[in-house]
Amino acid sequence: MMTSRRSVTWLGACALGLVAVTGAQATEGSTLSDREHLGKALFFDKALSFNGNQACATCHAPAAGWTGPKTRINAAGGVYEGSILGRFGNRKPPSAAYATPAPVFHMETEDGAALFVGGNFFDGRATGEKLGNPAADQAQGPFLNKVEQALSDPACVVWKACGRPYAWLLKREVPGACDVAWPARIEHQCTAGKTVPLPAAQRAKVSSTYDAIALAIAAYEASSEVNAYSSKFDAWQAGKVRFTPLERAGFDVFEGKAQCAACHPVERGANGEPPLLTDFTFDNLGVPRNPDNPWYTRPFNPDGTAWVDAGLGGFLVQRADYQAYAAESSGKHKVPTLRNVDKRPSRRFVKAFMHNGYFKTLEGVVDFYNSRDVKPRCADPLTTEADALAQGCWPEAEVAENVNVDELGNLGLTAYEQRALVAFLKTLSDGWTPAP
Repeated sequence: MMTSRRSVTWLGACALGLVAVTGAQATEGSTLSDREHLGKALFFDKALSFNGNQACATCHAPAAGWTGPKTRINAAGGVYEGSILGRFGNRKPPSAAYATPAPVFHMETEDGAALFVGGNFFDGRATGEKLGNPAADQAQGPFLNKVEQALSDPACVVWKACGRPYAWLLKREVPGACDVAWPARIEHQCTAGKTVPLPAAQRAKVSSTYDAIALAIAAYEASSEVNAYSSKFDAWQAGKVRFTPLERAGFDVFEGKAQCAACHPVERGANGEPPLLTDFTFDNLGVPRNPDNPWYTRPFNPDGTAWVDAGLGGFLVQRADYQAYAAESSGKHKVPTLRNVDKRPSRRFVKAFMHNGYFKTLEGVVDFYNSRDVKPRCADPLTTEADALAQGCWPEAEVAENVNVDELGNLGLTAYEQRALVAFLKTLSDGWTPAP
């Protein structure tokens, strides 16, 4: 059995990443605690955005594996529009499922080289250093991001939440959370994109409540409703079902010839915990630019079509403690969990893969891993996945430096092995039930 390139202690990751959940049940017979119920209400609430039209779930929908739910968008740029019309980010939504066990962002040393581990977002910038939980740090980002939910002040988030039907849960979580002397013009200040003027004591209360909101969202994301561990793969590991011959062959390829398990380990934890299929590290796979990325033409992007996503390196250059490692980390993005990688609401639904949504099919992803360094370079660096597969080429990497050439690029997989690998990846979707 292939071991991960990095030894991950599942329980250690959970201790760093998961929120302890206690308290009475908000609904009799529910499996969610009060905090988780609060987090769920916040997660699905569109009112917590500038125009009242975007929730966390808008970009992280359960039916699509807690990521982007719109075929039309996934089939093109893969990037979702924010609350304000015409404002787009620069990356596709990562999955909100299985994000909570990520450890707090930190640097380790492996074979004498720096290895960054943990955090959330594709570049790791939701470190967990603020709230002790990367998922909670991440939850605070979209509310105030001008290309996402676009609110101007944490006070606007708290004020809106205090006026929602679930406010009683928020008040139970944080006694006095909504006992704030809101300015008479707060609605105008929030819709005008201004900072809400508050005395220091009131501002401190708002900040504490805003942190509690993020921790509640992370608690919901850590619940069994989001991290279900209910795939065919889980049933197979538990000895409750057999794989088909093709799925079993794909698992063997995953662990062996394709080297997938080096970054997506499949071993159970020390106490039998199910695998997370990520080692929480970062990698540059040589993914091409997505020519349909709307960010290239957005006013918030001063570089226009010359913009390059530096990923982890772009985050590290902003950190005095890690700045020296920025260049060698350029182009690296977080290794995602492969759980729910193919979960979709219908067979014809299009998913977008990789940080920029370049790939639209698992078949294309597997072919790229297998032949990136074998096929010739496409003449046009903005060739789409479909055209590249048709032409028998691959475009150049968006970031040519630091590309992983040890674990992919020339795997030598046969056509059967590629099909088998795709078949195995399709066993990782939650909600699996045996055929009648």
